[in-house]
Amino acid sequence: MSARLPIYEIESQIIAELKATGRMVLSAPTGSGKSTQVPQMLLQHGLLDEPKKGQVIVLQPRRIAARMLASRVASELKVHLGHEVGYQIRFENQSGPKTRIKFVTEGILLRQMIRDPELKDVAAIVFDEFHERHLYGDITLARALDIQEQKRPDLKLVVMSATIDSDQLASYLGNDCRVLHSDGRTFPVDIEYARKPSYENRAPIWEQAADAFCEYARREDPGDALVFMPGSFEIHKTIETFRHRKEARGYEILPLHGELSTKDQDAAVSRYQKPKIVVATNVAETSLTIDGIRLVIDSGLARIPRHDPYRGINTLLIEKISQASADQRSGRAGRTSSGVCLRLWAQSEHQDRAVQERPEVQRLDLSEVVLTLKEAGIVQLDEFRWLEHPGEKRLATAEELLRDLGALDADGAITEMGRRMLAFPLHPRYARMLLAAEEYKCVQEACLAAALTQGRDILIRKVDKRTKDLREDKFGRKAKSDLFVLMKAWSHAANNRFDLNECQKLGIHAQAARQVGPLFQQFTNTAKREGLSLHEEPATEEALQKAIILGFSDRIARRTDGGTLRCEMVHGRKGVLARESHVHQAELIAVSEISEIGKSDGDVNTILSLATAIEPKWLEELFPDDFESKVEVWYDSQARRVYAHEARFFRDIRLGKKMKEPPPLEQSAMLLAEEVNAGRLELKDWDHSVEQWIARVNCLAEWCPEFELPPITDDDRKTLVEQICHGAFSYKSIRDKKVKGLVKEWLSDLQKTMLNDHAPERLKLSNGRTPKVKYSAGEPPLISLRIQELYDVKETPTVAMGRQPVLIHILAPNMRPVQVTQDLANFWKEHYPAIKSQLARRYPKHEWRDL
Repeated sequence: MSARLPIYEIESQIIAELKATGRMVLSAPTGSGKSTQVPQMLLQHGLLDEPKKGQVIVLQPRRIAARMLASRVASELKVHLGHEVGYQIRFENQSGPKTRIKFVTEGILLRQMIRDPELKDVAAIVFDEFHERHLYGDITLARALDIQEQKRPDLKLVVMSATIDSDQLASYLGNDCRVLHSDGRTFPVDIEYARKPSYENRAPIWEQAADAFCEYARREDPGDALVFMPGSFEIHKTIETFRHRKEARGYEILPLHGELSTKDQDAAVSRYQKPKIVVATNVAETSLTIDGIRLVIDSGLARIPRHDPYRGINTLLIEKISQASADQRSGRAGRTSSGVCLRLWAQSEHQDRAVQERPEVQRLDLSEVVLTLKEAGIVQLDEFRWLEHPGEKRLATAEELLRDLGALDADGAITEMGRRMLAFPLHPRYARMLLAAEEYKCVQEACLAAALTQGRDILIRKVDKRTKDLREDKFGRKAKSDLFVLMKAWSHAANNRFDLNECQKLGIHAQAARQVGPLFQQFTNTAKREGLSLHEEPATEEALQKAIILGFSDRIARRTDGGTLRCEMVHGRKGVLARESHVHQAELIAVSEISEIGKSDGDVNTILSLATAIEPKWLEELFPDDFESKVEVWYDSQARRVYAHEARFFRDIRLGKKMKEPPPLEQSAMLLAEEVNAGRLELKDWDHSVEQWIARVNCLAEWCPEFELPPITDDDRKTLVEQICHGAFSYKSIRDKKVKGLVKEWLSDLQKTMLNDHAPERLKLSNGRTPKVKYSAGEPPLISLRIQELYDVKETPTVAMGRQPVLIHILAPNMRPVQVTQDLANFWKEHYPAIKSQLARRYPKHEWRDL
């Protein structure tokens, strides 16, 4: 059967190109047979025998696909799975020394590159479904190119994809890299859209899918159907809904997602005597072949993992899939015959979707990859051969975490601790926890704790009151760590051989609990291999708590107060402790999981879960260099007083405080000065005369720059107020303080003399009168006098060495202005006679001279 697959039409070209250049991009649609047949071609044509017999490693983005493809190839070659053909995924290895075709996922190959930089036993690497742009696909391709160019020119590289920009990828691989195309064998797929936009349909998505199936089934036979849902919860609801629809009677209805057991995954792709409906996540978009599918119902949604580097939070929110993903999904209906795809969104919405999903390197946590690259000798991450750069912030966040864990030193170089952490196929946090467990003699317990966090939660969250009470009676209402409760639950399930009835009594997910065992064994085996001692005596809770803290020191959190679940974390993050947590009584916690949960109003909650209680003294013991004391000073507007306390900080979380008396004088002065300058506090002695003195200084500095008087700027005023407030920490202390003398100390004695001579407070007129002069920035000096007080003053008076004529407000006997002038001589000549005539009748008792 395999010989009839479309990929064989270009078999000779594939072999010839790899022999000639050693690297190639193969563009072939789903159903062409590339995933199963290309590795076999390499084996059968002897490309794995040069210069010696070696493996072809096929890098798959999904675990289900790696396992099922390996099984398919083994079946076609009539060999036992795990011998000539095998697979290795993160926590499972079905391969051996004789394996020639090996399907792998995630960081398996990248870790192998560190252990064996020349990949001595590897003859070829095939990167399958590269259009999905999985994180390790990008990173491993870059490393493979370096190995081929620097150490292994005989290494063959094949990058396969159905939808990626092949020319751009070929350019990245090098000018000598060719792109081969296989037309494949696909059948037409009719696309039908919902009649109204998805945002107008308020029914749950599983109800919409069932409605679409039933409507289609009433007009023609659907045959086998594939329904895409975003997650296991939605899959469960969809199956439950379909089973209550008469149109789905007689169908085998099966789930397909990554959390299922191997047996259940195999069941979803098996053939049956009756038609089937497979309800799957996006694991069924590519690679997996589910024979006979003629109808696809696409929710248009997926749970897409992302990492926010600014908050250090992983999210797994339901989002709209891209156009490319929608095309992949619809293609599943055209593998063996013509088909139909029912999209649960309107055609008008389709163009608003992203064309492609962003590569994982630009949306996931990079800490594990960065640590691996550091061990591979990549000191400067910017110099790495990125297909697409992840962004400076994302790299910086990863390095910050690794420094927190002790995996990198201050210069960003990998430490011995970091190298030891790489031995464990875990996130760096858990690897650090396992290494810390050696010191605290709790390696076995730490291995179990780590195993319990790698899959789905073994405790069912929503249980009835009776189950909840039984669970709390058995495991306790409170605990020093949520992980301790999970460990007790798993031990109970294991002791009862994972009996379904026994597990149901306590709300334990039996299948999830059963899957923990192999991981637990793998972690303990790795620990032994790395020289960690598995102590026979049970560990104390405190020992395991300390090991957890060392693994999750970047996730230390403090409850903001006893009446709320709100927490503040290191590095300025915030979140809410999960309601189901058993450590609500703890003020200080280490958090193993942070997730964002969507709410019905479109907002999200940042939930902190798997928490472990912490004693502050443990942080002092474990991280003595990460503490500092800070004095925090603030102004109390009600008391009109400055207060201070001395706070103790772990990194940037405040752990405690005590009042400090008196408050620091300098900061107190600054805070009081801010209140004065803002007008909220008044200095009684800072009156109009002070403002006028400042105006005189500033005006004379402008009019006579040769005097070199220092003007008083806005900042200088603030400085003067701070000086007045110095030594005080309450308004009572500064309210009646004498300020005039301090302000006038701005000038020297000589400068004060110049100020009094050339910008006098009072101006002596030729008739002996001494009116006050008003000074204003940008305005001429001003005096105000009644007409009678100006008799015998013939010329306009001046200041500033005669440079500034004074502006005179000439007043009537009732003190109202009748004239404003800077030319007094002209006033007497031109205007006075008329004014005199008018005012003399009104004020006959006043003197009115004839001039």
